[in-house]
Amino acid sequence: MIFQRVQFLRQANALRHLNKFTSPATSSQFINTRDLHVGLEADKRCHRPYTSKLPLMALAMPTMGIRFASAEAGAASEAAGKTIINLADIPAAPAIPENAGEVAATALNALGEPTFASIGLGGWSPVGLVQNCMEFLHVSCDLPWWGAIAIGTVVVRTLIFPLVIMAQRNAAKMNNNMPQMQLLQMKMTEARQSGNAIDSARYAQEMMMFMKEKEMNPLKNLIVPLAQAPLFISFFMGLRSMANTPVESMRDGGLWWFSDLTIADPTFMLPVITSLTLLLTVEIGTDSARLSAQNMGMMKYVLRALPIAIFPFTMNFPAAILTYWACSNFISLGQVAVLKIPSVREYFKIDKMVIHKAENLPVKKKKFVEGMKDSWQNMKITKELEERSRLDEIRFAKAGRGPLVKTFKYDPTKPRPTGPTASSIEAKKSS
Repeated sequence: MIFQRVQFLRQANALRHLNKFTSPATSSQFINTRDLHVGLEADKRCHRPYTSKLPLMALAMPTMGIRFASAEAGAASEAAGKTIINLADIPAAPAIPENAGEVAATALNALGEPTFASIGLGGWSPVGLVQNCMEFLHVSCDLPWWGAIAIGTVVVRTLIFPLVIMAQRNAAKMNNNMPQMQLLQMKMTEARQSGNAIDSARYAQEMMMFMKEKEMNPLKNLIVPLAQAPLFISFFMGLRSMANTPVESMRDGGLWWFSDLTIADPTFMLPVITSLTLLLTVEIGTDSARLSAQNMGMMKYVLRALPIAIFPFTMNFPAAILTYWACSNFISLGQVAVLKIPSVREYFKIDKMVIHKAENLPVKKKKFVEGMKDSWQNMKITKELEERSRLDEIRFAKAGRGPLVKTFKYDPTKPRPTGPTASSIEAKKSS
C-alpha cells in the first residue's frame, strides 16, 4: 500500500515536470519528435530518479499536454479547410430589355416559323439565294414546300428556255447537213491515218468553213448542260441543307406518299420516277438533240446507262431533292413535246428535221462492239503517227547537228579528175 502511494507521487512529480517543459510559452521549441526526445534526454540528466519511465508515460497519456509536430500540422490543415472565404456579392439578374418581344418576333416569319437567317440558312451565295427564294415562295405565297420547290423549278427552267431554243436550232442544222459533214470527216480521218498532214489540215479547214457558212457550231449543243449544271448544284446543295438542318415545317411539307421532305422516300417511288423520266428525256429527245441522231456516236450509250448508274445514289437522297429533280425532268419532257409541234418550231425559227436514210450516209451506222473496235483502232493509228512524227523530228535534229553524210561519189566543190581515169569513166557511161 505504501509502495503504491510512493509510486503515485513519483508519477505526479514527473507529470508536473513535464508540464513545465510543454507549457504554451516554451512549446514552440519542440517542433518535432526529435526535439521532444532531445529535451527528454536533458531532463533525464537533471532528474534521473524521477523520469526513468517518462517517454512511456508521455506516449500513454497524450492528453496531458504533449503535442507533436504532426498533430499541429493536422490541426492547421483542418483549420485551413474550415476557413470561410468572404465572397463578393452575387450581381443581380440583368433586366429584361424593353424590345425583347420585338427581337423574338424577328426570329419568326409570318407563318410563325423560324426564319432561315435564325437557323443558319440563306445568304448571298448561289446556295443561299436558292434557299431565300424557297423561303419567299413558302412564306409570301403561303405555298407548301413541295409547291415552292415545283414553282422555283418552273421559274428557273423558264429563264433558260431561250438557250434551249438556240440549242434546238443548232441541232436541227447539224442534222440536216449531216451527209456533207460526215463526208468531210471521213476524208479528214483517212488523210490523218495515212500520215498526210497537209490533206488532213486542208479538210479540217474545209469543215470549219462549211460550218461557218451554215451557222453551225458543235459547242452550242453544250450550252444547255453548261447552264443547267450550276443551277442543279445550287438547288441540290440548298435543298440538302434545308433537309439536314432540318426546317421543321418540311417534315409535313410533302405530297401524297412522300409527306416528309427531310428523309429519303421509304417506298423508293421518287427515285424510280426520277430515273425513268431521265431515261425518257435522253431517249425521246434531250434539250439540245435527239438521242437517235446519227452524230451522237458513243454518247448515246453513256446517256442510256446514266439513269441506271445513279439509281443507287438517288435512293438515299432526301425527298426534297428528288422532288426538284423529277419536276425538272417533267419540264424537259414537256419542252420536247412542245418543240415537236410544227407551228411552234416555225414560230421559233427552228428548221424542220430531215430524216436521212442509212444507205445515203457516207458513214454507216455501226453497232456498239464495232464502234468500240473502230475507236480503238483509230486511237492506235493516231498514236503510231505521233510516234513516227516524233522520231522524224529526232532524226532531222540529229542530221542537222551531226556531220554531213556523203551521198555522192565525187566532191562537187572540187575539180573532177582528168586523165585515163576520166576517159574510162566516160567510156563506161557511153557503153
